[in-house]
Amino acid sequence: MPGKAQHFQGPQVSCCAKYLLFASNVLFWLLGAAFLAIGLWAWAEKFSVFLGLIFFLELTAGVLAFIFKDWIKDQLNFFINNNVKAYRDDIDLQNLIDFAQEYWSCCGAHGPNDWNLNIYFNCTDSNPSRERCGVPFSCCVKDPAEDVLNTQCGYDVRLKLELEQQSFIHTKGCAGQFEKWLQDNLVVVAGTFVGVALLQIFGICLAQNLVSDINAVKANW
Repeated sequence: MPGKAQHFQGPQVSCCAKYLLFASNVLFWLLGAAFLAIGLWAWAEKFSVFLGLIFFLELTAGVLAFIFKDWIKDQLNFFINNNVKAYRDDIDLQNLIDFAQEYWSCCGAHGPNDWNLNIYFNCTDSNPSRERCGVPFSCCVKDPAEDVLNTQCGYDVRLKLELEQQSFIHTKGCAGQFEKWLQDNLVVVAGTFVGVALLQIFGICLAQNLVSDINAVKANW
């Protein structure tokens, strides 16, 4: 009949699959802005193949991290010590180190003496800095009675005996504290990785299903 709408009866793309795939990608985007550009490219060009590649790389990284955990620990120490050296050179780096030392109640990579690596805090006689033989305030043991942050609480503290230092600053290293935190939160960390992996597998299946639907529709054009 003239003017009567024509309905396509062949295979069609599943609306449910499209919406579920979209929802799963939104979850991936929330995991980190760093993957946003890659995710958009994968959405437009590669669908499931690229998502599978990301999952494989993450799985490989996890296995390698377990095998080379001692090497990773050495690299973590190296990273922390390099950042200790540059503590006063970059305000963002300084804030990051202060946050880490306060959060994990630690000081330096292995202990307070790591701050000898910094030109402002080292204990050499030629160091004219007022912070000589001290540590940043983020190493200090907080006094609950203090309302105002004392940014000079770490001055001259490393001139004291180690047993005395424990009353004023945290003496454990951040590398060890971070490792302990991972062990204490192993279930949460592992659960998070497993959850992300399952979401990625779900996304791969949805993407592959969508590709199959699209190919079926194209075959009937």
